[in-house]
Amino acid sequence: MTLTTNFQPLYKQVYDVLVKRLVDGYWKPAETLPSEFALAKELGVSQGTVRKALNQMVAEKLLRRRQGKGTYVSEHTQESSLYRFFRYREPGGEKVIPETTVISTRRRKATKPEQLTFNLDSKLQLVEMIRLRTINDLPAIYEIVLQPLALFPDIDKERDLPNSLYTLYQEKYGVSVVEVRDELSAVILTEEVADQLALKAGSAALKNTRASISIDGRVIEVSTAYCSSDNFVYSVTIK
Repeated sequence: MTLTTNFQPLYKQVYDVLVKRLVDGYWKPAETLPSEFALAKELGVSQGTVRKALNQMVAEKLLRRRQGKGTYVSEHTQESSLYRFFRYREPGGEKVIPETTVISTRRRKATKPEQLTFNLDSKLQLVEMIRLRTINDLPAIYEIVLQPLALFPDIDKERDLPNSLYTLYQEKYGVSVVEVRDELSAVILTEEVADQLALKAGSAALKNTRASISIDGRVIEVSTAYCSSDNFVYSVTIK
């Protein structure tokens, strides 16, 4: 394969080629990539150029490196997904593992704003999944999850959903989440949501609206989480 001449740096062209292979499923999660030498020979570039492209992909957590074993495609295990994307902690930053119960699922038409968010045709449906997440046996998060049915066929019929849906997305549907965008706000809870969280109606809570982004830049899930802050905090580490 020969790269075309354009205005992008050569390593960025290599990066684009390798990312497209991930999007197309050419390499599967946990699969080891060919060596830098083999990739450089195939693409007609230097090993240094390939290494720079791979370094960027590792930094973006698309790939991982194992000492002495090479570079492989990142995979979502339950543990890695929860620790990477689950941002709720005990005060002081102690990591916690939630337990998740699905309250209900239903198929419905997407609203016009949702059609724009998901880039959906007006005739395509969403799955609306409502979940309750508990931490240390205490209700902590009431969550409404929206998923395009066309992207995740019959996901509403899954009986044993994993704690982290990202694992299911990758393993069954070949869709990898590589980025999330959170928008936080303070809200007053309705009676229904407050009851699920064992709080009084009118209590204040943290609302987190999250867009989950796939490797090709698509929004593949939107969730709205109402979070009790009596015992837990939203924690972010900035380096």
